[in-house]
Amino acid sequence: MDRADRVFAYGATAGLLADALFADPRRGHPVALFGRAASAVERRLYHDHRGWGALHTALCAGGVTAGAALAARAVRPHPCAAVALTAAATWAVVGGTSLVREARLIGAALEAGDVAEARRLLPRLCGRDPEALDADALARAVVESVAENTSDAVVGALVWGAVAGVPGLAGFRAVNTLDAMVGHKSPRLRRFGWASARLDDTVGYPGARLTAALAVIAGPDPRGALRAWRADAHRHPSPNAGPVEAAFAGALGVRLGGTVAYGGRTEHRPVLGCSGRAVRPGDIERAARLSRRVGALALVAVAGGRLAAGAIRGRARRAATRQGGSGA
Repeated sequence: MDRADRVFAYGATAGLLADALFADPRRGHPVALFGRAASAVERRLYHDHRGWGALHTALCAGGVTAGAALAARAVRPHPCAAVALTAAATWAVVGGTSLVREARLIGAALEAGDVAEARRLLPRLCGRDPEALDADALARAVVESVAENTSDAVVGALVWGAVAGVPGLAGFRAVNTLDAMVGHKSPRLRRFGWASARLDDTVGYPGARLTAALAVIAGPDPRGALRAWRADAHRHPSPNAGPVEAAFAGALGVRLGGTVAYGGRTEHRPVLGCSGRAVRPGDIERAARLSRRVGALALVAVAGGRLAAGAIRGRARRAATRQGGSGA
C-alpha cells in the first residue's frame, strides 16, 4: 500500500480521537473563521443572481481546497508532518462530539421539564424556530439534527478525506458550511445560494448513503431502519437528509418529519418512519449513542477501505512488474 494510505488512516484516527477528547473550541474554531471570511466575501459579491452566487462558492470553497492542497504538498516528503496535518484537518472539520454534547444538553433540559431552557439551546444545534415547539417537537428537531449532522459533520468529511486527503476534508467542510450559510431558500438567497446548495447535494451524496447504511448496521432495529430508508427516504425534499433521517427513524422506531419552521417560513414535510411512534425527550440520548456508533464505524470503513485499496494497487503493480520482467 502507498504511504499516503497509511498517512490518511493514522491521521484520520488521531483527528477523530482529538475530536472525542477536546471537541470544538468555543472561540477561534477554523470553521467559524472560514464562516466569517465567507460572510465578508458575500457582502462584497452579493447580487440576486446565480452567477454571482457561483462565483462566491468558487472563491470560498475553491480557495480553501487549494490552500489545503498546497499544505498537503508541502508536508508530503515528511510522513510525521503529513500525519499531523491530516489529524489537524480531521479534528477541524468533524464535529461529532460537539453535536452530541449540544443534543444532550437539550435532552437534559427536556428531561428536567425545562422547556424554556431547551428552546434557548436549540439554535446552537439547528436553525428551527423554537418558540412554538413543545417538548416532543423540540425532541424531534434534535433527533433530526443529530441524524443529518452525523452525515454532514462526521461521515461525509471522512469519505472525502479518504478520497482526496486533506484537500477533500477541507473542501467538503467548506462546501457544507457555505450551504448552511447561503443555501437555504429564503427570498434573498434563493438564487445567490443556488450553487452552494447544489454543490452540497453533490458532495454530500456518498456520505449520506454511507451514514444511512451504518445506521442500519449500528441501530437497535436494522430491519426497521432498512425498511424506512427504502420506503420514505425519497419523500424528503433533501436528497441527502432523506436517507439519513429515514434510516435513523427506522433504527430508533420513531417518526421524523412533519411540519417545521425556519426563519419565519413553514414547511410541511412528509413523515419518515411511519410505523414508529412520536419522538420523546428520552430518544435524544438514543440518537446520540447511535450517532457515535455510526461515526466510529465510518472511520473503520473509510480508513480500512483506503488501506485495502492501496494493498490491492500495490499487488497489481508488483504483478505488472513481474510480468514485465519475465517478458523481457
